Amino acid sequence: MKKILITGITSYVGTSLEKWLEKFPTRYSIDSISLRNDSWKEQDFSKYDVVFHVAGVAHVSTDPRMEETYYKVNRDLTIDTAEKAKAEGVKQFIFMSSIIVYGDSSNNKRVIDKNTVPTPSNFYGNSKLQAEEGLKLLDDDEFKVVILRPPMIYGKGSKGNYSKLSKAAQILPLFPDINNERSMLHIDNLCEFIRLMVDNEERGFFFPQNSEYVNTSKLVRLIAEAHGKKIKLTKVFNPAIKVMGLRLGIVNKVFGNLVYEKKMSTYKNHYQIRDLRETIEMTEKKR
Repeated sequence: MKKILITGITSYVGTSLEKWLEKFPTRYSIDSISLRNDSWKEQDFSKYDVVFHVAGVAHVSTDPRMEETYYKVNRDLTIDTAEKAKAEGVKQFIFMSSIIVYGDSSNNKRVIDKNTVPTPSNFYGNSKLQAEEGLKLLDDDEFKVVILRPPMIYGKGSKGNYSKLSKAAQILPLFPDINNERSMLHIDNLCEFIRLMVDNEERGFFFPQNSEYVNTSKLVRLIAEAHGKKIKLTKVFNPAIKVMGLRLGIVNKVFGNLVYEKKMSTYKNHYQIRDLRETIEMTEKKR
């Protein structure tokens, strides 16, 4: 049985993974802790095979007053946790980084491949990248470090841009018809991928994503359909959106292009267990 410690007791990904692994009660034992104060330093890590580190500041902020917090939590706390795990004999450390280390989405088609150099555009992305760099120094045969760089994660209960699109899809009669592509990752596909990382005792960088790229306009239409509503896609707003996209970052967040080359996300075991339509129906289904 693999014994797993999840850092970050309120994390959406962490709590989702715990529920996912509970389906295999004879194979995994899971505990979770908070790192909000220094009491975690007194915890005994030696009884765990794996530490899954998701504690951190998750939202993107441009407030300069937040910069120190990002580096303190996303970089320093990550490295401190990994150093403790290694010193106490943990065999594998899995870190949730992000596609954000490659910078923002673009008006034009943007495909990230294995040769793409990370160029974070804000201190959220830079704090994640610096944490990765610190973790790489700790990696060895006895302490295997896994760094995940997922794209936008979504699922029932998720926050962020997906939830905003969901609300829009349920109330708007019209939505812009924009031709863009985004990599996304449903929470179930991610949890299955993490499970495989543990089972296979992996190390290195990984780039999980759904099997399909996502077009924002078609995504909104799928969400509307899941609620029994019809939404008309129209190109009438496209000229204005194109102009605004040059000035407003929020437009690029919604309609920009940012995908991983699909070969980067292939794995020896099947983890993309949900297709796009299924994940939307599951996410939007009322409890």
